[in-house]
This record gives sequence, C-alpha cells and structure tokens, in this order.
Amino acid sequence: MTEFQVDFRLARFVTSAPDIHHLPPDEGVEIAFAGRSNAGKSSALNTLTDHNGLAHTSKRPGRTQLINVFALTEQKRLVDLPGYGFAKVPLEMKLKWQEALAEYLEKRQCLKGLVVLMDVRHPLKDLDHNMIRWGVAAGMPVLVLLTKADKLKQAEKNKTLRQVKETLSELEGEVVVQLFSSLKGTGREPALRVLNDWLHRDEQAQQMGTPE
Repeated sequence: MTEFQVDFRLARFVTSAPDIHHLPPDEGVEIAFAGRSNAGKSSALNTLTDHNGLAHTSKRPGRTQLINVFALTEQKRLVDLPGYGFAKVPLEMKLKWQEALAEYLEKRQCLKGLVVLMDVRHPLKDLDHNMIRWGVAAGMPVLVLLTKADKLKQAEKNKTLRQVKETLSELEGEVVVQLFSSLKGTGREPALRVLNDWLHRDEQAQQMGTPE
C-alpha cells in the first residue's frame, strides 16, 4: 500500500540511553538493530537512511555502547542496540551492555521488529542464532541482513544465503534473510520494503478491519 510509506531519509538522532529508563515513552513503533560489534550495524543504518553520519561508525568494533534512538516520525523509530560478542572492553562494562540489551528486548512494548546483522563471511555465530531465536519466540518478525556482501564473489554469497535460509527455516516464525552491502547499496530497497511493512502493520490491520 503506497500510503503506508516512511521516508527513511528523514531519520534524525533523538537520544543515547544507558538503559530503557532513559528512552522515549514506550509508545508507537520501534524497530531494533542488533548484531555483533563487527557486523557493520552503524554503516547499515546510515545506508538505509541515506545519511553518511547518522549512526557513528568506527574502525574499532564495539563503539556502540548505548541504546541509540533515531526518529523517523513522531511515533516511528529505529533503535541501534549495543553490539555484542566482540568488543575488547572490561568485563564489567560488557555485562552492563548485556543487561541493557536484555532489558530492552524483554520489556519494550513498542518493539515490533528485529533486524539482526551478520557478516556474510561469518554468519550464524551462537549469539546471532540466540538473538534470532529470541525474536521468533517473542512472536516478532526478524530480518537477517548478511552484511559486507561486496566482500564475496557472487557464487559464494549466494551459497551462504541459501545455507542461512535453510538453517533458519527450521524456526517456526517470520524470518527474512537478505544480502546487504553498505558500500554498494546492495539490498537497500528490499530491506526498506520489509521495514516499511513492519512500521505500518497495525495501521494496515485497522484499515482492513482485522484484529491487530
């Protein structure tokens, strides 16, 4: 439905929060982005929103240490969650990140979709698999973006795509897997179509007269 579209280029930074108690009111619709600290999460957000510097990128993995919130409209937001599984930081800090991440995923009622980003060369590590399983168990749609697709030849990345899809097909949930490259823009439009669908599902359901 063309009337249900958000211009992702309108995204603007709202806040960086250490935990859910410092986030905007728990209302509207949020889509969360999660992934290992070296998965290219910030670069993907910048590509999707067509902003070079919306999300901070760094050559040092693990720079996203807070929950970063970006508004698309007054009631629709993208959320960049702390990276997991790689950053060389003190254990105490890592535990704080994990606690904030778990609390957000478990308690944030306006969370309506989960994007899990994985380096196409190193997909489905245990933490990635756990994150996807959590989303499915919560009854949430999950979009898996296999990032840095420009690093592999076509045959290699297509093979990885098939393997990841086959593995995740065992989960009884709504899981979409796509190739993605921030450098080349590969997968941007298909990903935006999925995200727009998630952002407007409640409105579409109401228009069609079906329960939410």
